[in-house]
Amino acid sequence: MPTSSSSLVLPDSPLAKEATDILRGHSTELLFNHSLRVYLFAAEQGRQQKLRFDPELLYVAAAFHDLGLITEFSSPKDRFEVDGANAARQFLVAHGIPEEQIQTVWQAIALHTTPGITHYMRPEVALLYSGVALDVLGRGLDTFPSDLRDEIVAQYPRKHFKERFLQAYFQGFSHKPSTTYGTVNASICERLIPNFKSPSAYDLIAESPFPDSP
Repeated sequence: MPTSSSSLVLPDSPLAKEATDILRGHSTELLFNHSLRVYLFAAEQGRQQKLRFDPELLYVAAAFHDLGLITEFSSPKDRFEVDGANAARQFLVAHGIPEEQIQTVWQAIALHTTPGITHYMRPEVALLYSGVALDVLGRGLDTFPSDLRDEIVAQYPRKHFKERFLQAYFQGFSHKPSTTYGTVNASICERLIPNFKSPSAYDLIAESPFPDSP
């Protein structure tokens, strides 16, 4: 499906509207605004790169990408990214979306905090990651049109975003810090949980119970 033409228009299909309702109904203002900024940043990056992407799939991925931080969608043992991906899968299955498209959304959400991989994948997967990276880390800020950025932020504000997002982000997985092993979120747990130390891959390999050959 080709890209849409307007830089600030959100998809208005019944599927997109229902995704918005779910996001608004279960999320916070902080995460609602963040999620919509992520979509708008990602969609514009896709247009700049002349990528062919499905705006509706990208929008659903953006709407669900942080729902795993919300108690209602949080599992005891899975990464929060997987929780959000599973919620999106359930939503899309209920609407009869083809499995290939569902898998694209699932991968986009599950990998949206994983650097170094998504840019080799489908455009929707790559763009969700880059939209998140722009809004949270400022990556790509220097190449994004400043007037459009200001317009997006005016519509979906970033009031005290850094401090508030760090708090909300940590609270979303603080009850299961072991799920952050191997992710960028382990460092957040190490910073904010007293005496917490993420497992060392070096130690895990060296201490493996599988014996070497004689």
